[in-house]
Amino acid sequence: MVPRLFTSFVLIATAAATLSTTASTTAATPHPGEPTSGGAAAHARSVTLHRGGPDKTVAFHRRHKGETFLDATVSARGVSWAEKKNESAVVSAYVDGRYATDIVVTSAKPVRREFALGRLAKGRHTLRLHYATGRSPSDAGVAKVADIGFRTIRRSSPAYAAAHYAPILRGRNIKSLGGRFQNNRTDTPLVAYHQVVPTGTHGHAVIEYTVIWSNEDGGTNSPALMAQWGRTTDIEWVYRVEVNAKGRRVSGSDVFQSPNHGTQRFRGTYDGTHPVLQTCTSNNNVCDRKALRGQHQKKDPMRFALSTRRALPASQPREHEMDVQPWTYQVMAREMVREGKIVKPSPPSSPTVGDQRRYLYVAVTHVAAGGSATNVGLAVDVRLTNGKTFTSNHDISGWTILRDGPAATTVKLPKGTTRGDIESISVRRVPFLSDDGATLDVTDLGRAFFLRDSYLPRPSFASVHGASIALTAGQPTAVIWPEK
Repeated sequence: MVPRLFTSFVLIATAAATLSTTASTTAATPHPGEPTSGGAAAHARSVTLHRGGPDKTVAFHRRHKGETFLDATVSARGVSWAEKKNESAVVSAYVDGRYATDIVVTSAKPVRREFALGRLAKGRHTLRLHYATGRSPSDAGVAKVADIGFRTIRRSSPAYAAAHYAPILRGRNIKSLGGRFQNNRTDTPLVAYHQVVPTGTHGHAVIEYTVIWSNEDGGTNSPALMAQWGRTTDIEWVYRVEVNAKGRRVSGSDVFQSPNHGTQRFRGTYDGTHPVLQTCTSNNNVCDRKALRGQHQKKDPMRFALSTRRALPASQPREHEMDVQPWTYQVMAREMVREGKIVKPSPPSSPTVGDQRRYLYVAVTHVAAGGSATNVGLAVDVRLTNGKTFTSNHDISGWTILRDGPAATTVKLPKGTTRGDIESISVRRVPFLSDDGATLDVTDLGRAFFLRDSYLPRPSFASVHGASIALTAGQPTAVIWPEK
């Protein structure tokens, strides 16, 4: 039996993943000269901040108390994440004098962002925005925070618990990678989301929070990331907590993903109900206060309170959260270019990472039956109209998709390849360590798209749902698109 609380979470999560607003936001009557705060996080005012200039304030009103979120469109003239020493402008946000979050602005073009401001009482509040000169590698000098809006999730909402226990992330401070403020130019936290899973205790559920970083300076190499995961961002769960039927944290249940992908009980500090963690490894695992001392690192002043309000739909891979916030692909690709991780030349037959606009970004869903998905993997092959075929794993068995469920991968194609050049997309069964006889049941091709010249995703041109493709040792490959 699925717990009632879990069912409510899933219903809210599905709606949140489909829409940019949810029924959980509160309506409020705007006061004269203040931002509105309706269910759609109504847009309010814009402010422009200058390096060395005064802070700007925005007054706003909450009709109800609850977990509050800031929506804003951010840009910084002259900034480019692709240029060394010009990567970003950092804006620090304060609410009623309390430090809430840093906003790393990576582009001169506007990008819509959402941040968590914590639990606020009903009534009047003040948002103060500060151009953080010492944290901004770019000297461009002007940042704009536009279309400012607020939304609040009330305690009565089924979505409240997920907002109430969301983690706060401190910046990474590894001396060999640049010390303080390094997330202003590398492996910056971009977006976050949550998932809810039931437990063996009636009415209880576990909320898991995940962060997407722009890259990982350590860990899996870039070619393997593209083949196995379909991106060079780093996506890691950071914190889990069990809640009871009333949405309250079960004491001692919260854990975090520690260095070397371990799982440790959280023994750190809370900001209200929000656990405070810090990115503490080159591959973006995290530490609480106790674990941080064990890493011989210093606390970093930067603070990221990313909104985790969105929930990942069960039918989608983790990369779906990038798909719905396409600007993340831009940041991903620009960091690869700036850090010299793009190889030139890099022919499509080579496993090295070439221009990321030459890849087809694919999502597939499969389940291993009669064996293990860790022993038998899945690869994706693309056949062109000229008869040539290119594969996601470059015929390296360890670079296949070695997990059940929705997953993403990429296929590197010749420069200039378009949808019209693609004859078919196939799925292929690939034994890894030992062939245990597993049958791979492939059901979905979630999407297939290229990146534009700007690195933003083009619309998907292919999808298949509810297919029944059984890949076996005797019949290891089959065309999934176009459907027969």
